[in-house]
Amino acid sequence: MPITLAHIVVWLIIGLIGGTLAGMLVKRERAGFGFWTNLGVGLVGALVGGLLFRLFDLLPALNQVAISLRDVVSAFVGSLLFLLGWWIWHQIGSR
Repeated sequence: MPITLAHIVVWLIIGLIGGTLAGMLVKRERAGFGFWTNLGVGLVGALVGGLLFRLFDLLPALNQVAISLRDVVSAFVGSLLFLLGWWIWHQIGSR
């Protein structure tokens, strides 16, 4: 299935929502990390969450071009995992 403009727009929206929710949870601020960082964290999180959820077959139908709760949950969980990995990497690197 070729990637269309609709895919990209949906990925950006879902990534932004997932990254913002993760940023709000981690920073305990309404803005999270800021627009661009929330978007970046969310896009990486959507990729990580999508891969993990597909690997373990947790939420089927993640390949549809739609903004749904399962997509946002996947991006949110992936964003939290990415932020956890980032934090661990910085903790190891600061020693």
